[in-house]
Amino acid sequence: MNEQVQTAEKPRSLSDQLRLEGKLTDAVIIAEGVEFPVHKVILCNCTPYFCALFTRWSNEDQKVFHIPGISSAMMRLILDYAYTNSLTVTEANVQELLQAADQLNVHEVVRVCCMFLERLMRPDNCIGIWRYATICVHPELRWNAFAYILQHFEEIALCDEFLQLSANELAEIIEKDNLNVTKENKVYEALLRWTSHDLPERESYFQLLMTKIRLALFNIDYFKDKLLPNVLVKKHCVGLLSEAMGTMSQVLLFRTHLTSNFNRPRRPNTILLAIGGWSGGDPTNAIEAYDVRYDRWTNVGNNLERPCAYHGAAFLNGYVYCIGGFNRVEHFNSVRKFDPVAYTWHEVAPMHHRRCYVSVTVLNGCIYAMGGYNGHGRLNTAEFYKPETNQWNLIAPMHEQRSDASCTTLNSKIYICGGFNGTECLQTAEFYTPENNQWTLITPMNSRRSGIGVIAYAGHVFAVGGFDGNRRLRTAEAYNPDTNLWTNVGSMITTRSNFGIEVVEDRLFVVGGFNGYTTCYNVECYNNLTDMWTEVCDMEIFRSALSCCVISGLPNMADYMVSRDALLEDEEEGEDEEEEAEEEEEMEAGH
Repeated sequence: MNEQVQTAEKPRSLSDQLRLEGKLTDAVIIAEGVEFPVHKVILCNCTPYFCALFTRWSNEDQKVFHIPGISSAMMRLILDYAYTNSLTVTEANVQELLQAADQLNVHEVVRVCCMFLERLMRPDNCIGIWRYATICVHPELRWNAFAYILQHFEEIALCDEFLQLSANELAEIIEKDNLNVTKENKVYEALLRWTSHDLPERESYFQLLMTKIRLALFNIDYFKDKLLPNVLVKKHCVGLLSEAMGTMSQVLLFRTHLTSNFNRPRRPNTILLAIGGWSGGDPTNAIEAYDVRYDRWTNVGNNLERPCAYHGAAFLNGYVYCIGGFNRVEHFNSVRKFDPVAYTWHEVAPMHHRRCYVSVTVLNGCIYAMGGYNGHGRLNTAEFYKPETNQWNLIAPMHEQRSDASCTTLNSKIYICGGFNGTECLQTAEFYTPENNQWTLITPMNSRRSGIGVIAYAGHVFAVGGFDGNRRLRTAEAYNPDTNLWTNVGSMITTRSNFGIEVVEDRLFVVGGFNGYTTCYNVECYNNLTDMWTEVCDMEIFRSALSCCVISGLPNMADYMVSRDALLEDEEEGEDEEEEAEEEEEMEAGH
């Protein structure tokens, strides 16, 4: 893998030619016995190292300079850069070149090499880059490599480099809250692999490293069948497991969330946002964030956005977009962009049509808005937004007028299902192919569904809940694009329409909505492996006509999560208060 780096400045071809011909040079650089005739002024312009070498660290008449610790090949590359402002970085030379540039204080070459290494990172080499950046003291590169390790831990734990970690390095990785693992037992299995690679040497570290694992987060069957019978565990960790089992019992008995580091949840990689909606007879501007690992909602709204319902939401390029909607007075064609890092809202280009009850999804870096109601009629029009141009463009109209439908993206196609055409709730569904700007009808759903939730999940298009014209539904069905058939799947616990829907960490979540009698705040999730729905933490605000999206990759992701340290402190304070109350009761009883 090669990279040609060219600065904006035009190459100094004349000075480079003079160097190559050995003309007008006033110094000789020697590296590994190889002589390089140079012009002092050119090198002084490249790096403060040479400027100091020629002006402060040597006599004015000195002509020959030996540079230790740098190979002739790397010196040639750096001199080429000094004269031409161009550089060839390869996977084979990047680490040696970075060391040489670091030694000679060539800031631009250091920056380019670090960027190259970041782009080069893979599960099988990121640990080497991390260790290299630690030794060579490149904090930013080290941080980025470490973040990559935490993010891709499960893949990295299967690579050869993982086995070369020291005990301290492994401890630094697995103790982190933001270690990204689907299940906590993946950390235990990685530790077993690492320990077994050099058992005589590493067995002594096993107990200490086991304390970094959140043992009380294990599935109880895994705990009994895999953990307890293990020879190393029985030899070194009996007391540790006893404490962990005590924590598990507490959680089950008292339904508490967090009591110790044994069941301190890891931080999630993604956060579910619930935005706006209809609450208490009026639209709301509330934004709540759901921490899937801790199963709790927190309010993150700053009350600067206008209240809105029946809108669409999408996360793209680090921004949350709120599209169309209704505020009891106006049907919007406007689009607002939320910066989740700066907590600021900005207006972007409006749509061609006003769209309440709009369906929104993202495909190929663009936001698509389809159907809806403009205050006069139901729409079959559709359009897409390109952030780069801040412009909306109309696409081919759908076969059906659809408001209160829902859509998703699967296999580079947009699927939209159900809705209301002004006369009846719809059973039909269709997909859009951007390559030919064409809509194609597919097999109708098994049920009519308006106020439906549609989402791509497990290779299928799921259609959930809604209103069939007579009642709210709790049924769900899944469309297989290979067979063009819908199959009924497990039904929700609660009937609902006009709710939020998203997929987070391989589970399908439905949020709020109208259950046929009242607006609700309850939330449940579906696991396709068990075909079962499970209730999870309710929102703090009851609402329907909300929109959900999933955010990830932000530098301030922790702002949208429940603080693990704060919760642990809260629980410890709660325990202290309980103990004080018990002591007071005992004293009163004694009197």
